[in-house]
Amino acid sequence: MLVDALLATQRRQTSAEAVRDPSGSMTFGELTALAAALRGLILENTQRDTVGLLLPGSGAFNAALFGTMWAGKTAVPLNFLLSADELAAIARDAGFDAVFSIRAFEKLTASLPARTFFVEELDLEGEVAAFARKPFPPAPETSADSVAVLPYTSGTTGACKGVELTARGLKANANVLIQQAELGDGDRFLSVIPPFHVLGLTGNVIVPTVRGLATLMVPRFSPAAVLAAIESFRPTMIIAIPSMFAAILRQKSAARDAFAGVRMLISGGEPLPETVATAFRARFGRELHEGYGLTETSPVVSLNTPSAFRAGSVGRVVPGVEVRIAGPNNESVPVGGDGEIMVRGLSVMRGYHNRPQETAAVLSADGWFRTGDIGAFDGEGFLRITGRKKEMMIVGGENVFPREIETVLERHEQVAEAAVIGVADGSRGEVAVAFVILNAPGSATENDLRSFARERLAGYKVPRQVKILEDFPRGPTGKVQKRELRGLLSDG
Repeated sequence: MLVDALLATQRRQTSAEAVRDPSGSMTFGELTALAAALRGLILENTQRDTVGLLLPGSGAFNAALFGTMWAGKTAVPLNFLLSADELAAIARDAGFDAVFSIRAFEKLTASLPARTFFVEELDLEGEVAAFARKPFPPAPETSADSVAVLPYTSGTTGACKGVELTARGLKANANVLIQQAELGDGDRFLSVIPPFHVLGLTGNVIVPTVRGLATLMVPRFSPAAVLAAIESFRPTMIIAIPSMFAAILRQKSAARDAFAGVRMLISGGEPLPETVATAFRARFGRELHEGYGLTETSPVVSLNTPSAFRAGSVGRVVPGVEVRIAGPNNESVPVGGDGEIMVRGLSVMRGYHNRPQETAAVLSADGWFRTGDIGAFDGEGFLRITGRKKEMMIVGGENVFPREIETVLERHEQVAEAAVIGVADGSRGEVAVAFVILNAPGSATENDLRSFARERLAGYKVPRQVKILEDFPRGPTGKVQKRELRGLLSDG
C-alpha cells in the first residue's frame, strides 16, 4: 500500500521536490528510482524478512524505507542515540542480517550481527539511471496487514520492544493526518524529529510522500538549525515535541515573526506544558496544536486542528480511530470522568514482536489497546490527558498523578520544567518528590516551590521534596527519563 502510494506520487509529479537534506535534493522521480535500486540490492543481499535502517533524517532514509517495503520486507528504524549494546540487542530481536547506515555511525554498526551498507559509498548510479529507460517493478504482493515497519520503543521505562505496524495502519494514519491538517499543494514540511521516532516516521516521511509535498530534513535538532531552516526553506508545517519548542523559546535571537509563514505547528510525543504553549503564543503569536498518540497506534489518536482547537486538550479523536475511557473494572466512564484511555482502529499495532504475553496484556481479542494513559473527554469531545497509569501514586489512600503536580509547579514564574515521581513512605505509602529546572540559577528555593504548591494543591499532593537540577536525564527525543531521576534520588 505504501509503495503503491510512492509510485502514484511519482507518476503524478515526477519532477517535484520530494526531500532535501545537507547532501542535496531529490525529486519524487529520483527518490523512487533510488528506492527501486535499493530494493534490488536488498533482494540480492539479504535472506531475512527484516532490514535495519540506522540513518538520520535524510533522502537516504526515505529511499531505504520504501526500498525495504518494496522488497517485501519489514523496515526496522534504529535509534542512533542508543548504545552499541542496546542496538545489538534490538538487531538480535528483530533478526535482520543487513543494515543501511552512514560512516559516522560506524562504531555503532560494528556491534551489529549484520552486514552494513554505508549509503554514501553505494555505487547505484547505473541502476538509478536505468529506471529512466525502463518501468519500475510492481509493488510487492504482500498483505496490507503484514508488518511494514518495526520501530522499537525508546526504553525510557524498560527494555526496548518492537512494535509491529502494518502498511494498512500506517497508510490510514497518514491519510488522517493529511485530512486533519488540511494539507494543500503548497505545504512544505520541516522535519526535526528523527525518523526512528514514529511521529517523525509517519508525520515527516510517509505523510509528505503520500501527499506529494517537499520536506527539508534537519539531521540533528538545534534551535539555531530550525530557525535557519525556516529562513531558507520557508516551511508551512512543523511537527516537534514540546522540549524542542521549549528550546526554541530559550533562543533569545529568535525574531517575533520567525514562525509567521508556518501555517501549522504540531506538538506531540509527550505532554505539552501549559507554560510552553502560553509562552510560544505570547512570543511568536502562534498556537501549538497538541496531539496525542503512541508508537503502538502509528501514532496519531487525537489532534487539535485549525478548525477544532482547545488549549489544554489533545484535541478530538481523529476519524477511523475509536477511543473509550475505561474504569478500574473496564466499565465505560461517563463524560468528564477520568479513566484509562483505550484505543481501537486500523492504526493500532498488530502486537509486540516476539512478546505474545506482553501483547495479550495490552491488546484485547476485539482490538482494544490499553494505552496506560489516564484521560477524560469534555462535553464537546476534546480529550484531556491526566497522567500515566503506571506513574500514579497512592498517597494515604488517595490517587495522585504526577502530571497534575508538574503542571502546578510549571506555573511558577521561575520554573522552566518540572518532573515528579512517587517514592515509598512508611506512613503514607507513597509521597511525591519533584525535580525542577529553573529559568535562572538561584531564582527560587525548595521552600519557595513547596509553598507555591501548597497554596494550589491538596496537602497530600504537595511534594515532600523539591530537587533543583540544571537539566534532566533525557531519552533520544528529549523525553525525561524518570527512571534515572529515581536513581539520582537514591544516589543523593
